[in-house]
Amino acid sequence: MTDPFHPLSPHVPELGALELLVAVARLGSVGRAAAALGVSQPAASARIKGMEQQIGVALLDRSPRGSRPTEAGRLVVDWARTVVEAARLLDAGIGALREHRDARLRVVASLTVAEYLMPGWLLALNESSPDTAVTLRTANSADVATHVLAGEADLGFIEGPNTPPGLDGVAVGADRLVVVVGPTHPWARRRTPLTGPELAGTALVLREPGSGTREVLDQALAPYGGTAAPRLVLASSTALKAAAMTGSGPVCLSELTVVEELATGRLVEVPLDGLDLHRPLRAVWPAGQRPTGPARELLGLTRKRLPQ
Repeated sequence: MTDPFHPLSPHVPELGALELLVAVARLGSVGRAAAALGVSQPAASARIKGMEQQIGVALLDRSPRGSRPTEAGRLVVDWARTVVEAARLLDAGIGALREHRDARLRVVASLTVAEYLMPGWLLALNESSPDTAVTLRTANSADVATHVLAGEADLGFIEGPNTPPGLDGVAVGADRLVVVVGPTHPWARRRTPLTGPELAGTALVLREPGSGTREVLDQALAPYGGTAAPRLVLASSTALKAAAMTGSGPVCLSELTVVEELATGRLVEVPLDGLDLHRPLRAVWPAGQRPTGPARELLGLTRKRLPQ
C-alpha cells in the first residue's frame, strides 16, 4: 500500500532547491542567487548539481559570464516558479490562522495583480505591520467586484477601464495588453503592424468573459465589430502563454506576464497599429466606505509602489 505521507516523487526536488533554481534564472548566475538567498556559492552549486542528478537532466548552461537555464531547465523553472509562489501564498495563509495575530485583512485580487504585484505589496505590509494576518483570494475582475460588494473582502484589486457599480476605487498602477505568438507563427515575422480589423477578424486564444483582460480587448475591438469567435478560452495567464508557445494561436494578455518569455524569445510581441490596450489597475472597496486599518495601510503601500 502506498504511504500517503511519502514525498510525491523521488524526482521532485525540495522547495529550497526550487527556490534557488528560480533565483538563478532570474539573476543570471549561481553566485548572485546564492547571495540573494543567504547561502555560500559552493553550497548553492552543490545543490544545483544534486537537483540535476535527482531530476536526471542538465538544468543550467554554465559559462564565465554566468548561468542560464537549458531548454529543459526553462521548463523546470516555469514549473518551479508556480510551486514557489504557491508556497509563499500557503505561508501567508498559514500565518493568517495563527491565533495570536490580532489584525485581519481579507483581500481578493485579479489574477494578474495577485501573481505579479501582490507578493511585493504583501511583503512590504509584513515589514511595516508584522502582526497583520492577510488572506488572499484570486478571481477575475467581475468576481472580485462581487466578493467586495458581498462583504467577503476588505479590499479588492481589478484590471479594467471602469470602477464597477457600487464600488469606489483608485488607480494603483497601469498595465498594457500585448498580442503575442510563438516564434514559428507567421505573425512573428510580420514587417507591418497588425491593424484593428485584422485582430478583430482573427480567432484568438482568449481569457474568459468577466476578466479585465477580456473587457479591455473587447472594448478596443468594438469599433471593428468586436472579437471573433475565440479559438480557445482559458482562465489563466499561464495557460494562455502555454497555448501561444505550443502554436495554438495568438493570445492577448498583460505585458507584466510575458517579460521573461519575450526576453528569451519563447514568445514574440506583434506590433499593433492604432489600438490602445492600456488599462489601469485599481483597488476597490464598497462605495462610501473608505478603507480603514490594515486595508488602508495596504492601499497606501500600493500607492507608494505605483508601477510605471
